[in-house]
Amino acid sequence: MDRVPGFFRYLLILAVIAFISFLFPSNVRFKYDFDQGQTWRYESLDAPFDFAIKKPQAQVEAEMAELESDFRPYYELRENMPAQKQEAFNQAFQQQLEQVNRDGQFAHVLSNTRTYRNYGQNYLRDLYAEGVLRLDPKHQDAESDFQINVVTGNIIKRRPVRAFERYQQVLSRVGDTLRTSDLQEPDFLYPILQGLIEPNVVYNDSLTQRFREDLMASVTTTQGLVRKGERIVNQGAPITDEVYMKLLSLKEQYEQDVTANQSRLSILVGYFLLTSLIIGVFILYLRNFAPDIFNRFAKLLFIFLWLVAYSYLVSAVERADVLSAYLIPFCIVPIVIKTFYDVRLALFTHIVVVLIASFLSSLGYEFTFLQILAGIVVILTDVDTRDWSRFFYSMLWIFVTYALAFFGLSLIQEGTWNEVDWRIYTWIFLNVFLTLLAYPLIPLLERLFGFTSSISLVELSDMNRPLLSKLAIDAPGTLQHSIQVANLSESAARKIGADHLLVKVAALYHDIGKTKNPAFFIENQNTKNPHEELTQKESAEKIIEHVTYGVELAKKSRLPKVITDFIRTHHGTTRVEYFYRKYAEANPEKASDDAAFRYPGPRPRTKEESILMMADSIEAACKSLKEPTAQAIDDLIDKIISHKISQHQLDESTMTFEELENCRQVFRQVMKSVHHVRIEYPDEEKKA
Repeated sequence: MDRVPGFFRYLLILAVIAFISFLFPSNVRFKYDFDQGQTWRYESLDAPFDFAIKKPQAQVEAEMAELESDFRPYYELRENMPAQKQEAFNQAFQQQLEQVNRDGQFAHVLSNTRTYRNYGQNYLRDLYAEGVLRLDPKHQDAESDFQINVVTGNIIKRRPVRAFERYQQVLSRVGDTLRTSDLQEPDFLYPILQGLIEPNVVYNDSLTQRFREDLMASVTTTQGLVRKGERIVNQGAPITDEVYMKLLSLKEQYEQDVTANQSRLSILVGYFLLTSLIIGVFILYLRNFAPDIFNRFAKLLFIFLWLVAYSYLVSAVERADVLSAYLIPFCIVPIVIKTFYDVRLALFTHIVVVLIASFLSSLGYEFTFLQILAGIVVILTDVDTRDWSRFFYSMLWIFVTYALAFFGLSLIQEGTWNEVDWRIYTWIFLNVFLTLLAYPLIPLLERLFGFTSSISLVELSDMNRPLLSKLAIDAPGTLQHSIQVANLSESAARKIGADHLLVKVAALYHDIGKTKNPAFFIENQNTKNPHEELTQKESAEKIIEHVTYGVELAKKSRLPKVITDFIRTHHGTTRVEYFYRKYAEANPEKASDDAAFRYPGPRPRTKEESILMMADSIEAACKSLKEPTAQAIDDLIDKIISHKISQHQLDESTMTFEELENCRQVFRQVMKSVHHVRIEYPDEEKKA
């Protein structure tokens, strides 16, 4: 998935443009941008057609709230229920009478049947005379004077709930009522009446909702009319509340009418062209200033995922009325990209993401301004995900930037701090809080795309890591050499602005292949030299093997690919010079055949790889100096660098001559410090 034909690369670009284009709304956009309290910065505007003026939303909501406060629920009175209950009572009474007659119970009832029958019938008639009400759970706590609309056929009357018998109260009183009657055996009637009592005034939800909707629909949302040709606002005039409602009404009517008369395809083509222009400029930047990303599919996909993800997020938030686009943590983009690449690419990508998002958002230029400004602050504060304290301080600066910028914009628009929409600060706080997700995102993206973050590099520099522990035990001299090379490389990388952490960590691992045969390398030898028992070719093979075995060991230990590349390139395609020269002296006729004495390469391509190659040779060579004077160190360093150049080892490197010269100066300074070379003072100062 690394290097692929250009066809797939451009297919990816086209797919991204198409996806983003389809996220845009299908309606046309109003050509003017305005807000309350601002100045109308366009030419004087006349109404292009007749349109109604909308009421402010707050006014509409207030009118609806007033109607809602006077609205009462609808209950249905079932008129035929009393007659049904009388008939049901007679049937139940007769059945129970026959039962007790067979059982020989309730003698008084059997001798006074009419009395008991009439009592039950009269009780039900009186009970349903006014109605038995069962309140809906929403109205259970209503006071006795709470009124309801009672629907009887086609007639609706508003009545208080105290006018009815409550169903639950009736059920609980049946026994008490019978016991206080003149009946000698009231228990006969109790199960019959208890089983028959039902409410005949019940809540009708569908009817209530229908009348509520009709009532809310009666609230007019307009207040007046603007005729075609009538002046709406003059150029440079303030946008008052009245003018603002006219402009808002014109915008809504314009978007509805023009959208209805225009083809959705035309609108889509317009958004497609704008998206293509933005992404096209971005592609030109990548091709000219970041060709390694442009030419590698995985890296290009990583960059475009940010455009797609944030476009979708803004589109989704715009469709959700309860959310604001200020919630979206745009600052994650520059933080993550800066971690894996450079600040210039991070800022450029952030700007492209915000530009596309600004077309999808309805928040206007203020939104674009705030997001770009916050991205710049991310770059300037140099957010470091390796340092939690510094990371949180950066989050604080981001919040302060958002807060002050929004407050300033609000003062410009409203003219007073009393009108600032303080709710936006909640969204801004959540935005900054969600920006903390950049920290867990970095290792996740690192695994998915094969990147190496500064967090991983710091972890790899731990001397307790398995490979470094093995190097310390099996080849302690090599470990000391690697540490010195790491310090030397880091100093040079800092000087020229290269990735000093990467080259430092790579230097610690560049010679891990020497753990296989540590005694064949001079820094690990104590007494006997094992090369004395080998031919020159065999010795060269043992030396070269530390590169191939180091690569094998790195892969087995799952070291990042970028670290493995340093192991491959730290000797480039140079020769094992010592054994080659001995071989050439012994076999002058075969001197031209040096393939067996050359490292497999490849040659270094990045600045960091070039620094490590030179630092490795310089550190090892300076140890061989018997008298490490300042001049001797300078001459040796110059000789080594010149040899690398003459052997074409830096031909593929991105390092410039100026950077090479700066590295040379650092190498001289550090190596003199390591060998404790003192400055030679003039004779006059010595005498003093």
